[in-house]
Amino acid sequence: MVEETPWQQALRYANRANPYPFYEELRRTPVARQPDGTYVVSTYQEIVTLLHDPRVSSDIRKLPVPVAAPAEGSAEAEPITEAVISLEPNIITQDPPEHDRDRRMMMPHFVGPPHSPHLISDLEPDIRRIVDGLLDHMQGKTRIDAVDEFAYPLPVTVICKVLGVPPDDEPRFHSWIETALDALDFGPEAASEEMQNRLAGGRRAVEEFEQFAAELLDRYAQQPGPGMLSAMVNEDGPEGGMSKGVLVSNALLLIFAGHETTVNLIAHSVLTLLRHPDALEKLRHRPELIVPGVEELLRFESSVQFWHTRSAMEDIHIAGTTIPKGAPIFLAYGSANRDPKRFADPDELDLERRDNQHLGFSQGIHFCFGAPLARLEVQVAVGEFVRRMQNPRLVEDPPPYRHNQIFRGPRHVLVDIDGIRD
Repeated sequence: MVEETPWQQALRYANRANPYPFYEELRRTPVARQPDGTYVVSTYQEIVTLLHDPRVSSDIRKLPVPVAAPAEGSAEAEPITEAVISLEPNIITQDPPEHDRDRRMMMPHFVGPPHSPHLISDLEPDIRRIVDGLLDHMQGKTRIDAVDEFAYPLPVTVICKVLGVPPDDEPRFHSWIETALDALDFGPEAASEEMQNRLAGGRRAVEEFEQFAAELLDRYAQQPGPGMLSAMVNEDGPEGGMSKGVLVSNALLLIFAGHETTVNLIAHSVLTLLRHPDALEKLRHRPELIVPGVEELLRFESSVQFWHTRSAMEDIHIAGTTIPKGAPIFLAYGSANRDPKRFADPDELDLERRDNQHLGFSQGIHFCFGAPLARLEVQVAVGEFVRRMQNPRLVEDPPPYRHNQIFRGPRHVLVDIDGIRD
């Protein structure tokens, strides 16, 4: 057996709950070539440099070879990019000028300015009502699941409202998203029979999800309604509208990314604070720390661990390594956010950390434009959880984790409580 690299070890499911020792080893070589030809960048400064480098493409179609995971043995796994990512490009997998045009068209409908500067802040009463309702529903219980009963319902309810997705459709798209995410594996286990079966199921789930989004957009094209998807379909600005395929691809992105990363952030925030009771008590007594606290929680447990669609358009010399033209580049945000050359005592949780320019929402032209909504949701949710939960205790640590390596998060977080405060 060939010895696995730190990156391959970090990607194994057995290490999902704690990939950080492998990231620490990986950072010894800031830009590390992997056996499949991928270059993994694991240090803060190098990732920031590449995020702002125009020689780095985000368009997955520009990868000259598929990103394939090495098998357990000698055979190669089926290429992930060919097997799963078959849609038209969305704003995450586009380069300028297409990216700039489509993002310009979408942003006013989501983050507000300049047309609706209070769009996000005006959602706060609804967010607080949803959070209060979820906590009220736990009254009388002595054990809760902070994922199923709290971290998931809030962001999915909010994104359905923002986008104009009928809430009754949530069980269907939730199943498709879970199946598709569980099918992605970039590590040495990807070629196993189990993962190949999951990959086939994930492909079917993406097709069904795509059909669902196309039908929803068609309905809004015929009869406009509330929400961002209707606004996108009926866009009549000076730049025209998006093609049907690009509309569908971005609709899938918005439905998925509009809640999935926030679910993981809320779940990890609860988990992290219960592991650090001193920090939880500090936040309970100083609720104003929720704003910097959420930034620290996002740094500490990155909702997006890495991104995988970038490639070098030219030879790029960085950190003593040359990334050759055409090579796939993985940017390991989860490692960069624990880089001791950027953050003092990075493995320590500090709710008052200063100069906390983490990469939890990336940087550059692909900075997450949903960040203001995510921040608001997590500030309200975690703040109220801390305020109202009486004596919360973790039942299982580490909890079980979901399979997906990019959107790393607990599948369940069981918590014993003494009650719920008013």
